[in-house]
Amino acid sequence: VQARALPPAIAGRDLRASSHTGSGKTAAFALPALERALAARAQRAPRRNGPRVLVLAPTRELVQQVADAAAGYGRHVPGLRIATVVGGVPYGAQLRALRGPLDLLVATPGRLMDLMGSGRAPLDTVELLVLDEADRMLDMGFIDDIHHIAAQLPAARQTLMFSATFGGRVGALADELLRDDARTIAVASHTERHATIEQRLHWADDARHRDALLDHILADSEVDQALVFTSTQRDADWLADRLADLGHPVASLHGGMPQARRNRVLQGLRNRRLRVLVATDVAARGIDVPSISHVVNYGLPLKAEDYVHQIGR
Repeated sequence: VQARALPPAIAGRDLRASSHTGSGKTAAFALPALERALAARAQRAPRRNGPRVLVLAPTRELVQQVADAAAGYGRHVPGLRIATVVGGVPYGAQLRALRGPLDLLVATPGRLMDLMGSGRAPLDTVELLVLDEADRMLDMGFIDDIHHIAAQLPAARQTLMFSATFGGRVGALADELLRDDARTIAVASHTERHATIEQRLHWADDARHRDALLDHILADSEVDQALVFTSTQRDADWLADRLADLGHPVASLHGGMPQARRNRVLQGLRNRRLRVLVATDVAARGIDVPSISHVVNYGLPLKAEDYVHQIGR
């Protein structure tokens, strides 16, 4: 997706791109964003308060992942300023981060709408708008927020949309936000079979049998770290407590937790203090931990695309 998206994106063309999980799409929009920052520095253009590039993403974890990736790619860009705006974090720190010129603002639509309502998030400086996981944002009910945010941006901006699919409402949104000469890129299918992922189906007679199967899987020495998905927040907390009682280094992760705690849990997974993470689908996108060897769907997602994202972690 980078090979096909980068040339038109850097040239200033609008873009709709669909690609499968793990295809490297973050770089496909982060690098054009950094090109804009470098070009402005070369021209010594005066800097105005507000972001040059705005990236909207569905979850706090994905926002942080995008911001971290952009900071890594742009580590040699002098004076690079990146800010994040997400729910579950005190407003004060985010308001301070929004002061002055920004190269990149990565945000969830809901919290950005809150800050816009207070007049503390100027967006008239945005040259590039990126919608990451557009289909997911619409599934989460952000369609009105996206319309409102887009209406506050300069009409002359560039827009890049990334989504697993552009059918239905996502396609209609793309038609509204993108210019008529927008490029369309489709890289493989979002339901493509990944040869490196082995999938197994275990039939369970009842809840006790399902728990016994999970215990058997987690007892396997081949399990390095495991990500266990549940359907509800309550199930995630209950199952994490049960596994902790059995001696597993485990924690739960879901949208009902404060952001600071979510960050600590993810850090515990990355530094290997945790062997098992029990999560709702909030963790299905935006988590990239190479040492995860097993993904267990203790509760099945409602959509096939969510299943693909979950097993692709």
